[in-house]
Amino acid sequence: MEHSFWHDRWATNQIGFHQPAANPLLVTHCAALALPSAGRVLLPLCGKTLDIAWLLAAGYQVVGVELSELAVQQLFAELGATPRIQVLNDALQRYETDKLTVFVGDIFALSREQLGPVDAIYDRAALVALPATLRSRYASHLTAISAGARQLLISFDYEQSQLPGPPFAVLAEELSELYGQHYELQALARQSLAGGLKGQCPADEAVWLLQPRA
Repeated sequence: MEHSFWHDRWATNQIGFHQPAANPLLVTHCAALALPSAGRVLLPLCGKTLDIAWLLAAGYQVVGVELSELAVQQLFAELGATPRIQVLNDALQRYETDKLTVFVGDIFALSREQLGPVDAIYDRAALVALPATLRSRYASHLTAISAGARQLLISFDYEQSQLPGPPFAVLAEELSELYGQHYELQALARQSLAGGLKGQCPADEAVWLLQPRA
């Protein structure tokens, strides 16, 4: 998607993708990540998700990446936190507190060195927010900068012709193509989306655990 699409969505508060509570699928399946105490979790394209507050309350460190600076400003304001802000380069800024770091800018500009080590990735709304033309690049980049960290990934399964994304339908076969070289994919759960996707068509949510191959 063009950057302007997401900037416009945040500027006009068209953020129906923002949930009013931590995602129940994260709450239920976070243990599958087998995170160490105070482990560091990467949330790509994080917006101002309340999943961050839930992970922080659970004792984890969180590092996010988000294109919209407005979203990041709202995130820290809603957490009641005043971040330290550093301009890294023309493409990235870093907002940071003791347990939370958010890189503001294009995720493809973020390097492994800038990110630092992470124990796991939680991808609730990143892969499914990207059109098919970007998903392969995204998957490769995410794997590279995270050094192949394990992932908890939530995807959507619906008839794409019935509704334009985002979020896009990303089926099991595509996930295998995107990640199968580096990960073993395990389906943890699948459930119907109450009311359908955007109230317009039936859809399922699927939860996947991606374990690095030996």
